[in-house]
Parts: sequence; structure tokens; C-alpha cells
Amino acid sequence: MTVSAAPAALAARADAQRNRALVLAAAQRAFAERGLAVSLAEVARRAGVGAGTVYRHFPTKSELLEAVMQQRVDRLARLAAARAGAHDPGAAFFEFCADVVSSTPRNQALCEMVQSDDGWPRALMRGAGVRFHRALEALLLAAQRQGAVRSDIVLADVLDVFTGCVAIQRNKPAGSELARAAAILLDALRATPGGSGVTKLRAAPDYRDETGSRNETSTAPGCPICGAELDSPGTGRPRRYCSAACRQKAHRSRAAARVMG
Repeated sequence: MTVSAAPAALAARADAQRNRALVLAAAQRAFAERGLAVSLAEVARRAGVGAGTVYRHFPTKSELLEAVMQQRVDRLARLAAARAGAHDPGAAFFEFCADVVSSTPRNQALCEMVQSDDGWPRALMRGAGVRFHRALEALLLAAQRQGAVRSDIVLADVLDVFTGCVAIQRNKPAGSELARAAAILLDALRATPGGSGVTKLRAAPDYRDETGSRNETSTAPGCPICGAELDSPGTGRPRRYCSAACRQKAHRSRAAARVMG
């Protein structure tokens, strides 16, 4: 009796695990598309199981949502942990951040959950959150050791940046590339090549025509306005003028020329 019952018990357990996985996969898609308005009956239909199967594993929608979110956060934690050992941890860190930001707004349930005051996060989510924070912090530290991320950045800063970026990304259509403003926020985490901890964003377009017909970026030693010798900046763009006053004079001259023309 005991011998014959063992295979049956194992088969029943395997069926239960398979059904639970089907329910979770269907719930993930449904919550991502429609948010918290999805019913358990709709989840059961999508999973291809009876409503009783869903209720047996998850008596309430809140429990199902928590399990779905725990599964998602644990997946992110595994991705972060895997990238911590990458050959280029800096690139891995920023790729991971971009993935988190671009994928989160597609999950309406997650956005609604974190904005609610219904006792979240619960125990299951707290455990997944701890694992995610540990993995993200390890990836952050690896990127900082490489000199790719500002040395003064801590985990809380990254999470705050995520919050801002996700809020920005929600204004973009689902499946869109990372919003430019969100990319700028993520760039604020970058260190300079020298590792000074000062953010170096990509240079904004310069709409002023400071080149004109003159070759002001040439190797000529003098300021084009007063003729004073230009000091070499060492790094970065060559200086065009010897002072802010000369720069302003050049700007006024160009403005006057445009008016006269």
C-alpha cells in the first residue's frame, strides 16, 4: 500500500507544481496588461485550468499578486547577481538599470502595488526585496571598483533613481526604448574617467554659432577678440577665448551681424 502510494503522491505533487507554474505565468501576463482589475477567473481561463485550481494555490488575488511580484523581483535579483561577475561590471550595471526601468512600467500591477497603502510589502515580498537589494548592491560595488560609477553613490541612491526613471518611463508607450530623460538620470550615476566621483553627462547641443567663418578651434595661440595668449586646458575642448568677457563680446558681435544682415 505504501509502495503503490508513493508514485501517485509524486505524480500529484508534480501536477500541482505544474499547475502553479501555469497560474503564475498567466497571472504575470494578465497583471502586466490590465493591472489589479484582473479577476482570478480570468487568470484561470488564461492558464487553462479550473478556477478551483487557482483558488487552491492562491485563495485571494492579493496572495496571487504577491507571488507574481516575488517571482519577478527574484528574477531581477538573479539577473543582477549574474552580471556582478561580468568582465565589464560598469556596462553590466547600466544595462541592468536600463532593463529595470524599461520593463517595470509594462507591469501595471507592480506600479499600482508600490503606490498603494495596503500594507505592502508583505513578508514574501520583503524577502524577495532583500535578495534583490543584496544582488544590486554587489553589482553596484563591482561597477564602483571598476571606476564606472561615482564612488559616493549608495544603494538607496540607485533605488531613488529607479523611482524617478520609472515615473518618466510610464509616459512612454509600452515597449518603447528608454526615455531620454530617464537615460539622463541614469547617466548621473556615472563617474568621470578619472574616478573623481563627479558626474559627466553627455554634452548638450551648442546652438550658438561660435565657429563662424573663423577657425577658432585652430592651433592659433591668441584669443580672436583681444589677442591674448590662450592657456591650454590640459583635457577637454580647447579654449576659444581668454575670458568670459571676450566670449560675451564675440556673442554680441555675432548678434549685431545677424541683425544687420
